[in-house]
Amino acid sequence: MNSRCRLHALVALFLALMASAVGATPSKPNVLFIAVDDLRDWVGYFGHNPQTKTPNFDRLAKMGVSFTRAYCASPVCNPSRAALMSGLRPSTSAVYENNIDFRPLLPESKMLTTAFRNAGYFVHGSGKIYHESYRRRSEWDDYLDKEGGNPKVPAGQSDGVGGIKFAALDCKDEDISDYGIADYGIASLAKKHDKPFFLAVGFHKPHMPWNVPRKYFDLFPLESIKLPPYLENDLDDVPPAGVRMAHPETDHVPMVKSGRWKEAIQAYLATIAYCDMNLGRLLDAFEKSAYKDNTILCLWGDHGWHLGEKHHWRKFSLWEEATRSPLIWIVPGLTKPNTVCERTIDFMSIYPTLTDLCGIPTPTHNEGVSIRTLLGNPAAAWDQAGVTTYRYKNHTARTADWRYIRYANGDEELYDERKDPNEWTNLATKPEFAAKKTELAKFLPTQDAAETDSPASSQKKGQRKNKK
Repeated sequence: MNSRCRLHALVALFLALMASAVGATPSKPNVLFIAVDDLRDWVGYFGHNPQTKTPNFDRLAKMGVSFTRAYCASPVCNPSRAALMSGLRPSTSAVYENNIDFRPLLPESKMLTTAFRNAGYFVHGSGKIYHESYRRRSEWDDYLDKEGGNPKVPAGQSDGVGGIKFAALDCKDEDISDYGIADYGIASLAKKHDKPFFLAVGFHKPHMPWNVPRKYFDLFPLESIKLPPYLENDLDDVPPAGVRMAHPETDHVPMVKSGRWKEAIQAYLATIAYCDMNLGRLLDAFEKSAYKDNTILCLWGDHGWHLGEKHHWRKFSLWEEATRSPLIWIVPGLTKPNTVCERTIDFMSIYPTLTDLCGIPTPTHNEGVSIRTLLGNPAAAWDQAGVTTYRYKNHTARTADWRYIRYANGDEELYDERKDPNEWTNLATKPEFAAKKTELAKFLPTQDAAETDSPASSQKKGQRKNKK
């Protein structure tokens, strides 16, 4: 062996010994993948709801790039998450509703978890990443199975209004399952990992029931609560298909009659604040860990939520409130702190962006587009729309300036988001906007998989559900 070869061998040995001695992070970037359930755009960095209190979401946003126009693939838990994790839109997979078992339709080989495991990652997690009715633990190297229970509303205490469930509880933070879900992530970040890791942490809150410790309700005195923007005749120009999705008689009419609309808003804000607390605990552990300089952090919400806008509550619609949710990225060496991106994207971008950033081949079936360019330069040119599907052949395309909705029966809605951010004036029937509708329709899916009842489904096809 010549002197140069001996030198190279000694250097390699020295580096190996040093890595072993200090427990150095693997050369591939790790991924901390944080999901939040039913969280709409009531997060501080959006800047339009001053009554929300989200210091840790805002802290995370200041660490990297936050997106103000990021939209879900579907405004329902199961199809939204199945699409994000598989790379296939609901219109391709036929996973349209919560009662469809995605597992027979989306094989394990297509999933984001599999792409990372095949690349040598230790893939583990806790909480709600997929819809919890359909667990497939074989996708994970390790997963928290016992999250713990949640306190019940005491007998005799109101648990909300109809299907909108909320109550202040006299309990501790750790009595709610999200606390243990965060604990799992905290413990993982404190361990030594010999392989690069993909760590998923899925918070249930602010999903209903909005039952959290009373101290979080106390952050939002009832007399200070403001109702969201609301127009009494909002549905007058909405076509029948859109009104059916709003179903005002189910939730909104009872809520108004109860006189407890502000209490429901208070409860949602309190539950967001509880989620924010757990996020802060996880971020504290991340910043103290050995992995903070070599970990990509991606936080996403599965969809938004209505709280009376358009006479509608919950998700289950194709309007702004149900389709928009937070998205925050931190990528070492690429993102710049405290940056905001106003480009319009959807969550189908998450899978291909993660594989792109980690040097993993993106599977050819993937229907998303990597946003790596926007992470490096949030003002970069961009010509994509955010596309959302709810049930069979109902789609919306959202650009920076417009929203176009086309329903299965041909009904349409069109909103000029620059002049009408509350989507109060439907322009779809006006002849002068025909060209705009044609332009936006080009973004909609070109295939619509036939609806199917999954083998495990016991509910009637299309039945609305709002369970975990």
